[in-house]
Amino acid sequence: MKTLRSHLCGRWHEADGDFRTLLNPSTEEPLARASSRGVDFAAAYRFALEHGGPALAALSFGERGELLKAMSRALRERRDELLTLSRDNNGTTAGDGSFDIDGGGACLAHYAALGRALGARRAIAEDEGLMLGKSESFWGRHVLVPRRGVAVAINASNFPLWGLAEKAAQALLAGMPMIAKPATATALVAERAVEILAEAGILPEGALQLVVGETGDLLDLLGPQDVLAFTGSADTALALRGRPALLASGARVNVEADSLNAAVLAPDAAPGGPTFDRFVRDVAHEITQKAGQKCTAIRRILVPRSLEAAATEALVAQLTGVVTGDPSDERVTMGPLATAGQLAAALDGVARLRAEADLVCGSGARAAGVGAPTGKGFFLAPTLLRAADPWAARAVHELEVFAPVATLLPYSGEAAEAAQIVALGGGTLVTSLYSDDQAWGAALVADTAHATGRCYWGSERSEGLGSGAVFPASMHGGPGRAGGGEELGGLGGLRPYLQKVALQGERALLDGLLAE
Repeated sequence: MKTLRSHLCGRWHEADGDFRTLLNPSTEEPLARASSRGVDFAAAYRFALEHGGPALAALSFGERGELLKAMSRALRERRDELLTLSRDNNGTTAGDGSFDIDGGGACLAHYAALGRALGARRAIAEDEGLMLGKSESFWGRHVLVPRRGVAVAINASNFPLWGLAEKAAQALLAGMPMIAKPATATALVAERAVEILAEAGILPEGALQLVVGETGDLLDLLGPQDVLAFTGSADTALALRGRPALLASGARVNVEADSLNAAVLAPDAAPGGPTFDRFVRDVAHEITQKAGQKCTAIRRILVPRSLEAAATEALVAQLTGVVTGDPSDERVTMGPLATAGQLAAALDGVARLRAEADLVCGSGARAAGVGAPTGKGFFLAPTLLRAADPWAARAVHELEVFAPVATLLPYSGEAAEAAQIVALGGGTLVTSLYSDDQAWGAALVADTAHATGRCYWGSERSEGLGSGAVFPASMHGGPGRAGGGEELGGLGGLRPYLQKVALQGERALLDGLLAE
């Protein structure tokens, strides 16, 4: 059995015990084992500070961008190999695996282009400045400069390459070395990706290190110049934020957590029309892509009571056409959940939802997977529920079932009521609306924008790819339950890794300081 290794202090570390077994989620066959026992985390942290940090600081934004471009190219050249690992370890179909593998490469390429555009700069001026006194002899400008610390990236199980690549792209371009920790259960892709990059010799030593397994005392070593970037559940995020050492150190923490995202159908979207059809297609896709294991997946579906019957019928027709099973079987269109633990949590979550909602589609029980051995695999068919009273239901607004599960919530059709129901989720990464009525859509956006990181508006003529399409140029994050953090968004994604400083003095001197 393959033993996954950590890459720290310029060399590979293979543990000698405390292993966790990684499984193929379709067949439950062992794939590899992973552990970080024996890792000297203090040495890895110092290695990043003493080697990776100075090497990156010596480069301009443009030069760091060239590193990202080379990283993207190296991973793209091994795309087929990474897709196979994704299928075997994550249970992804070809399309879902591409979402992760190609998405990660695209993030690196996007930030490579931003680096080239910044060129020889070593700081980013946020504004042109303004007079603070009676003349330009006392001038002020806000500038972003690299922090002199280490970025630690803890990623979720669903996007082992994208999660690694997007955080590395932002941290490395900002000039901060990174120690990446992928979710252990699906670490095959991340470990191989770092191995590919190490073999290519693209990055300075210490710029990108990898921990496979537990993080030990790493987080307790972080100081005021360091950054912890976390993607995962709201419960884990809360536990991390509350660590006494992190609180005392003043390390920056950037969180992207789970989210009870909502899709809202407007009353003007008539059945059979292009906007209604887009709504049905997008919602079904967001429920089933990666078996619902996405932070941007739609969990709550708001439909006007006047359109509820038609919307329910159309969604059920879409979902019942999904073939759940082993992605190595060409008939399969949706794979399994990633682990036995996730399946157990999903089944428990569906049971809790059913206490206040009716089952509309699916059995709410473990499913048999097409092409999988009998009784094996962590399969759950697409599951749709309906809560008759969105105001009385509580679990649907508090519990994210990280699986192909969503709940229909009928409402009056008024934008104000829809916004109030969406707000019961406590903050979302994305809220989508489907309407061709500008006034109705504007009213919903006005009342929901404060509680979501992104608003997606689907209409007859829109060319969008749905609420689950995350673009490097557009911010990814959200308030409240969604974590309150920010990733991507072009240069905005560098902010967690940069320090904002107000420069004050004679304008000519300040302008000269910032000249390329």
